[in-house]
Amino acid sequence: MNLVSRISEHFIDSAQTKLSSTEVLAAPIADAVEAMVESLMATGKILACGNGGSAADAQHFAAELVGRYERERPELAAIALTVDSSILTAIANDYAFEQVFAKQVRALGQPQDVLLAISTSGNSANVIAAVNAAHEREMRVVALTGRGGGRIAELLTDRDIHICVPAERTARIQEVHLLTLHCLCDGIDCMLLGTE
Repeated sequence: MNLVSRISEHFIDSAQTKLSSTEVLAAPIADAVEAMVESLMATGKILACGNGGSAADAQHFAAELVGRYERERPELAAIALTVDSSILTAIANDYAFEQVFAKQVRALGQPQDVLLAISTSGNSANVIAAVNAAHEREMRVVALTGRGGGRIAELLTDRDIHICVPAERTARIQEVHLLTLHCLCDGIDCMLLGTE
């Protein structure tokens, strides 16, 4: 096995996946930026959730909004629903793991808020439950998926925004998800602060 060649193939495949996603994803990402800015300007907040690598992405996104992305600006309201171990373990133990995000959405979510629901397959049961809870709370959903969007795609309404990476491989989907999150952060900053 030639590790250098294998690593090079990963870089090339990742770059090609990103380039081939550009036309499909640019418009829904722009729509998501506008929805999130509208929420933030109406004193709303963004609640983010996902499992595994997508949980890390939810936390990364919330950190960029509460702290900063690339420019200094006032703090923006974002919460990753993946970080409170007491809430997560209590809900998983007392109810079901499927409810760990949905119960938080019902507790914290308001109609002016946005749920950022991240699932590479679109089939994560607890993210699906969070989408349903967001709809109960009259929130908009920005779904970040891949592989055609799975069951989440079927749940989305006309008010929601679906950013579905046209790829099958989990690693490639997650890499495009990270780029998408950075595009969201940059777009939010540009709409709030103007371009540099």
